[in-house]
Amino acid sequence: MAVMPIIVAPDPRLKIKAKSIDKVDDAVRTLMDDMLDTMYSANGIGLAAPQVGDDRRVIVVDVARQDEDPAPMYMANPQIVDVGDDDRIHEEGCLSLPEHFAEVTRPDRVKIRYLDRDNKIREIEADELLSTCIQHEIDHLDGILFVDHVSALKRNMILRKLVKAKKLAQQPA
Repeated sequence: MAVMPIIVAPDPRLKIKAKSIDKVDDAVRTLMDDMLDTMYSANGIGLAAPQVGDDRRVIVVDVARQDEDPAPMYMANPQIVDVGDDDRIHEEGCLSLPEHFAEVTRPDRVKIRYLDRDNKIREIEADELLSTCIQHEIDHLDGILFVDHVSALKRNMILRKLVKAKKLAQQPA
């Protein structure tokens, strides 16, 4: 298992639409394991394959709190098959937009169908933080960032700060 570099916005690789996979095989399981290591290393709760430069529809999620045992979820080809009637506003952040946060409104509950780590079709219902996290990661698979859900003014401000930070990081010391 390996920790991979996380792509930081703005980067065109974060805007791709990821490709479905035929089955979860050893190569996909290795990707899932590496993504989970990467996510844990960055203190995240979710990660999508495009964030590490892979164009497959794969996400990993673990919303367990620090005082709880890890509860990783591995999802290939996740799709939302039903949404709740109510919305939830939650402050979101993203490993690809480090140190930036914004309130995003999403359905409070979702039903997700996906292939698990063993290539079995699963369906789960998620609410609260898990619902928000899964929706956020599925957005990544469609080239959507959480800042695409906020005002243009807020989005542009965050992206300008990220461009500036990238330029500063590339300057010789």
